[in-house]
Parts: sequence; C-alpha cells; structure tokens
Amino acid sequence: MVSKHKRDAVFVVAILTVALGASACGRTMEQRAATGALGGAVVGGPVGAAVGGAAGAVVGKARGE
Repeated sequence: MVSKHKRDAVFVVAILTVALGASACGRTMEQRAATGALGGAVVGGPVGAAVGGAAGAVVGKARGE
C-alpha cells in the first residue's frame, strides 16, 4: 500500500509537470499564464490553477516579456 505522503508527492509532481508544460504554450506572458492556469486547474483544481498561472508568468518573465 502506498502511503498518503507518497501519493500526495506524486500528485504535486503531476500538477507541476502539467502546469509547466502548459505554461510554454502561447506567445505572450498573459497567454502562457492563462494556459498554465487552465492546465493546472484540470489536474489540480484551484490550487493547480494558481500554480499553473504562476508557472506561466515565470516562463514569460524568463523569456523577457
């Protein structure tokens, strides 16, 4: 049986993976934040949306937008 902590850790990694992957979509920082938030929401609900939106904003900043 998998412990609750391991299951939660895998869930968080899955949210981050989808959020970071989706945050690369789009041409502007706003588009990346929106697609990251949408991808995160699909996987992790409101928390995933917040993480995805933040990841999209970070990707946009890193690209100098």
